Amino acid sequence: MPVGLSSVTPLVERMRGFGTTIFAEMSALATQTGAINLGQGFPDTDGPAPMLAEAVAAIEGGRNQYPPGPGVPELLEAVAAHQQRFYGLSVDPRSEVLVTAGATEGIASVVLALCEPGDEVVTFEPYYDSYAATIALAGAVRRTSVLRFPSFAVDEDSLRAAFSRRTRLVLLNSPHNPTGKVFSRAELELICSLAREYDAWVVTDEVYEHLTFDGVRHMPVCTLPSMWERTISISSSGKTFSATGWKVGWVTGPAEAVAAARTVKQFLTYVASGPFQPAVALALGLDDSVYASLARSLERKRDLLCEGLAAAGMPVSRPAGTYFVVSDAAALGASDGLAFCRELPALCGVVGVPVSVFHDDVEAARTLVRFAFCKEDDVLREAASRLATLSGRQVGAG
Repeated sequence: MPVGLSSVTPLVERMRGFGTTIFAEMSALATQTGAINLGQGFPDTDGPAPMLAEAVAAIEGGRNQYPPGPGVPELLEAVAAHQQRFYGLSVDPRSEVLVTAGATEGIASVVLALCEPGDEVVTFEPYYDSYAATIALAGAVRRTSVLRFPSFAVDEDSLRAAFSRRTRLVLLNSPHNPTGKVFSRAELELICSLAREYDAWVVTDEVYEHLTFDGVRHMPVCTLPSMWERTISISSSGKTFSATGWKVGWVTGPAEAVAAARTVKQFLTYVASGPFQPAVALALGLDDSVYASLARSLERKRDLLCEGLAAAGMPVSRPAGTYFVVSDAAALGASDGLAFCRELPALCGVVGVPVSVFHDDVEAARTLVRFAFCKEDDVLREAASRLATLSGRQVGAG
């Protein structure tokens, strides 16, 4: 070992709580055991054929070098058109749109651009795992409000307690991963009123914006009164068009906020996904029936999996959106969701993800498990059949 280097890990202290993600662990477990992987949220079918063909054409047409830093012009225009088409928003593609390497980089760019060390970020738990890591990278402080099974309703007192004079931004995910919750207008208005009271930015992760069920509609925060000027919206193509590996996301919002994110983003990936950007631009302009078809398909898949979980004796919170359903393993005798998920492949040949890993308040989700339903119908039927074999069984304390 070189002289002067400590024998402890070289990883900076603020990142030491972040090891291998639970998704990697559970996917590896599925591979090792041959279990059905309902842990990681990626579909096992491809997106729209015209989008795929456009990507091939872009590659064959030589669009394989660095794209422009903000994004290729046709994608910037397509994102702006999408915001107008679905939400009635007039967005300047030149100054109010930024293309990123997926929504994850978009979130990182914004948080790193807006937060100084010691600033506070309000978010809800359970939270998507990159949120905690990104806040830590910025040297900011995470303040949370718990969404509790089975309703996952916002607790106003808890949310108010999370705000302080140091609150810099609210990081909001709706439709919400991992719960499948779609925040109501009343809940969004409460969040917005607190953001205005404490002069905080609202940063919205809307990657599941088109994947809602039962007639529930996603409502972007930036469309609410007096919120455009303090809201930064983030979305991506991966979930909407079943192309999670392409990593094409975007940030929209006031020009000065997008410029701040662009300043940081250029030193993260610089640019990415060159030939996929024109393909996503084409996909964004596809007919409404394409968007509706995927949502209907996922709604059916949700029902298949919920039926299987109910047959297993596991209560569920029926999701209004996303790829995921949360179930409670306590009814089977489990007292720890992580241990239960590690045992589940041996118990019935299915892999899920413990919700507690997305929590600061681990006890609030001690026995909850998230399952992904963005899989082929036959896969879900088999998973439901396997889960049903758990009915009446007691899996023990751990």
